[in-house]
Amino acid sequence: MTSPHITSPFGATSTAAEVIAGIDLAGRSAIVTGGSSGIGVETARALASAGAEVTLAVRDVRAGDRVAETIRRSTGAAVATRHLDLADRSSVRGFVASWRQPLGILVANAGVMALPERRLTADGWELQFATNHLGHFALATGLHDQLAAAGDARIVSVSSVGHIDGDVDFDDLMFERRPYGEWVAYGQSKTANILFAVEGSRRWARDGITINALNPGRIPTTGLMRHVPAATPGATPAATPAATAPGVASSTGVSVKTIEQGAATSVLLASSPALAGVGGRYFEDCAEAAAHQPGIRRGVAAYALDPARAERLWEVSAALVGGQG
Repeated sequence: MTSPHITSPFGATSTAAEVIAGIDLAGRSAIVTGGSSGIGVETARALASAGAEVTLAVRDVRAGDRVAETIRRSTGAAVATRHLDLADRSSVRGFVASWRQPLGILVANAGVMALPERRLTADGWELQFATNHLGHFALATGLHDQLAAAGDARIVSVSSVGHIDGDVDFDDLMFERRPYGEWVAYGQSKTANILFAVEGSRRWARDGITINALNPGRIPTTGLMRHVPAATPGATPAATPAATAPGVASSTGVSVKTIEQGAATSVLLASSPALAGVGGRYFEDCAEAAAHQPGIRRGVAAYALDPARAERLWEVSAALVGGQG
């Protein structure tokens, strides 16, 4: 029997503060990667406002400390900062080793987008795939026991509508043979974020851990857009800013949002009681997404929810970084 389509009282114009209102996260610990900028800040602020003990996992600790202080002042909650470079395996291992308490919420939010040239990590991995997927995979699998110890733990995997621009190419993950394209590489990494949610929820449901993925919408004011020029002739639609006011869907279906609106779906997946026990799904505008239709930059591609592809990606990722089965 097909599971019911998940909806909520919220939508494209809802903010993180509206989604979290009335929810009590006291006693829950949360990690937000990339929590020092963009929607990561608003995600962390919302979780802290509900009483969660939030850790900002960031590359720039000074920037993280500044954000943590502003959140502490506005919410009165405990907010900490720890260094994490998702493209550096030793950094991920160090973060995992230092985390010993139960973990109720992991928001895999950090990412890079549309790097104009192929760049590799020290391990020889394409940087977008390494940062957006492999780093978060290593972090989550490394923290599996702490997530399981929390009971009803949630992982929120921040993907993108850009996943429709690239399936995972298992024969050439790192663009060693095929021509590198910044949007194809980004799309592959964002598809991987969804496949991770599909397989992770299947494997870890017995441990009380659920994973869902989401499209936050287009937020033109975040640092994620720094590699995207104002106008790119011939570029994929993901690269072309929509002439649309925040909170309004463009003619191609893209929801252009403020930062506060962009964090709303992440916060919903991290905190809503209605999503207890729900995993392996992809959301946008605070509801489960419909199937993608050609020509529209909304919805979820069938390959991103394919259980066989999800299982294969998990096995490949574990072989690369090491991780739990």
